[in-house]
Amino acid sequence: MSPPAACEGPVGSRIAAVQMVSGEDVAANLESAARLVRFAAERGARLVLLPEYFAVLSSDESAKLRIAEQDAATAGAGAGAAREAPIQRFLSTLARDEAVWIVAGTIPLSTADPGRVRNTCLVYNDRGQRVARYDKIHLFNLSLGAESFCESRTIEPGSEPLAIDTPFGRVALSVCYDLRFAELYRRLLPFDLLCMPAAFTATTGRAHWEVLLRARAIENQCYVLAAGQGGTHPGGRRTHGHSMVIDPWGEVLDVLPEGPGVVIADLDPARLQQVRRDLPALANRVLP
Repeated sequence: MSPPAACEGPVGSRIAAVQMVSGEDVAANLESAARLVRFAAERGARLVLLPEYFAVLSSDESAKLRIAEQDAATAGAGAGAAREAPIQRFLSTLARDEAVWIVAGTIPLSTADPGRVRNTCLVYNDRGQRVARYDKIHLFNLSLGAESFCESRTIEPGSEPLAIDTPFGRVALSVCYDLRFAELYRRLLPFDLLCMPAAFTATTGRAHWEVLLRARAIENQCYVLAAGQGGTHPGGRRTHGHSMVIDPWGEVLDVLPEGPGVVIADLDPARLQQVRRDLPALANRVLP
């Protein structure tokens, strides 16, 4: 981890992305996530992003179905509802205890179809209150030699792009494969920070991860916070890692190539304003 570098919010704010190598043991994954969130908080981070599938990542695509939870915000109150949503309870408690905002990568939430879940990113404020839900819209489909993925078999797509107002400025939410679809982010402009939890494969990550992240930062003149899975998982799946923080000029402020850890940087309102003033691309857009 490099020293903090330098969103248009009331003040500059430190943000962090957690990189993990999650497996099939949910309890072990949550313990690792908690340890890394605390590490980031101890270093001054006020917003922490977890990676996609932080609670479980398995070569068995049905694993996510077995741990799927009902949406605690709509399932009703009481001890019974809490027991049915242990991952959501964990996230709320962690955010409150560490006094940080958590953009919680993704967890599987139940749908009316027992064979499919929503791949959902939840956001908790520093009091442990849930303030947003984004369901991944674009579902990964890859057929490349021996590598084959078809997320639509077990995942139901979302349909609503989402950006939210926070103390760190306006934050755009998206997940992994969404990164390839530039038009998604143009619909959300203007925003100050793009959060990208992911589990990019090693193959596609080597080819496209950094260039896509930097392109999204440059074209939207925003900070990008990207949290990846990074390493070899049980069952042999390899993910690319390279979690990073990128500034609105496209400069990489911090990066972690592989293994569990944290990247961290400061969102600098003056830097954001300078880039938009010096090269007013957003103001110069000509819409059809």
